[in-house]
Amino acid sequence: MHTVLVTVAMVVAAYLIGSVSFAVVTSKIFGLADPRTYGSKNPGATNVLRSGNKAAAALTLLGDGAKGWLAVFLAIRYQDALGVGDLAVALVAIAVFLGHLWPLFSRFVGGKGVATELGVLIGLNPWLGLATLVTWLVLAYAFRYSSLAALGAALFAPLYYGLLFGVDEKLFAVVAMSALLAYRHGANIGKLLAGTESRIGSKKAAPPANAAKAPKAPGKKK
Repeated sequence: MHTVLVTVAMVVAAYLIGSVSFAVVTSKIFGLADPRTYGSKNPGATNVLRSGNKAAAALTLLGDGAKGWLAVFLAIRYQDALGVGDLAVALVAIAVFLGHLWPLFSRFVGGKGVATELGVLIGLNPWLGLATLVTWLVLAYAFRYSSLAALGAALFAPLYYGLLFGVDEKLFAVVAMSALLAYRHGANIGKLLAGTESRIGSKKAAPPANAAKAPKAPGKKK
């Protein structure tokens, strides 16, 4: 019973960590429009970059990745002291990822999970994260599609884990995250097939942060 309660507490804490949307937080700090209102409407680093603010996009990427790493790092660091096994670590990995996809603090409107999954993979093992990151970079450089690079990296991540560590509970967590990431990229897959997907560096203009509050110009009286 103790192990179950501790595992549940770890999973809830991981989900809450994942629920912090750094795209929304960073945009507020920089005075940018809500990333859920322009471009792809996805609260992630790629969409924040469309605002033209590279610093905000970089901080979003770093924050979303760091929360995935932190949750898994803490789970692994204290699993022996808490008396839980690798299953608890695997559940924490999934929970922090789910928190990013469906965040409690942002009315369950979250991102697609690319940076957060990478953070989780680095938390599980730095070499696993590095191999996945290199895969993303190679595909992004070759094809200039962030979504395609993310899908390719997600496809290879479970393969890398299996080759490095074999089959265990954490492998199933990696598989689950990659499947969810692909699901969240459903619209992007359709655009890729149709040839309408935006390439890296393209901009969809973001409205100013106070656009919604700007008064309408009065009509001319005849």
